[in-house]
Amino acid sequence: MSAQVDQMRQPPSPRNTKAVVRIKRAYEPVAEDDGVRILVDRLWPRGLTKEKARIDLWLKDVAPSETLRRRFHGHPDKWRDFVVGYRRELAHEPAKAAAEGLRERLRRDEPVTLVYAARDEEHNNAVALKSWLERRR
Repeated sequence: MSAQVDQMRQPPSPRNTKAVVRIKRAYEPVAEDDGVRILVDRLWPRGLTKEKARIDLWLKDVAPSETLRRRFHGHPDKWRDFVVGYRRELAHEPAKAAAEGLRERLRRDEPVTLVYAARDEEHNNAVALKSWLERRR
């Protein structure tokens, strides 16, 4: 009985916590439930002030390389190729360290919003990154 009480008092294991992860276009209004807003693009969103964006953390290194981004840009038919290439990049530095830092943040069990600037809301690095993160929980 004592062991059961001790287990109930302990905070959940970091591996068992699941922060809510959302994705949101940088140009959408900031919401209370966004939690920590993390920009996951290499470039700052065009025409957006820092005050309006309210970005808490800018993880440039977790963004796809310039080469991969340019090859994919405007070609949703190459989505699978992009995802494969992006996952490959996330396995190597400096993206690997940035992604691990992001995973650590998610273990804090607080809402996180991955912010991106792309117009395509279905085919962008934030969508691919969220999927990658969910597979590693």
